[in-house]
Amino acid sequence: MMASKTIGATVRAVKGRRMIPTKQALVLTQAAVSRVKELLQQNPEANALKVGVKQRGCNGMSYTLDFASKKEKFDEQVTQDGVNVIIDSKAQMSLLGTEMDYVTDKLSSEFVFNNPNIKGTCGCGESFNI
Repeated sequence: MMASKTIGATVRAVKGRRMIPTKQALVLTQAAVSRVKELLQQNPEANALKVGVKQRGCNGMSYTLDFASKKEKFDEQVTQDGVNVIIDSKAQMSLLGTEMDYVTDKLSSEFVFNNPNIKGTCGCGESFNI
């Protein structure tokens, strides 16, 4: 893994929303694809964005985003519209069926994980539990 700047992300539990079955563990919206492309162009030493999970926050776990130059042995790689997203082996089960979006509003812009597997999130959307 490469040393890099931290990239922010929010998680949302999606209740009652049917996700479209795909062969990929993670599906990116067009906004997310565009933002990942921009980030990778700004960091030419990286060829993928890596999604991980770590113990943090008031609800237990949060997603991490980092730049990566290679896929580790048990990681999964998702390629969509020319961008690569690597899913850390520890995050794979919590991401199945998740949609990765990039949302911009007047005050912020961030990646948002719309995850049907989540049982609860904290008030700010930073941490979750499954």
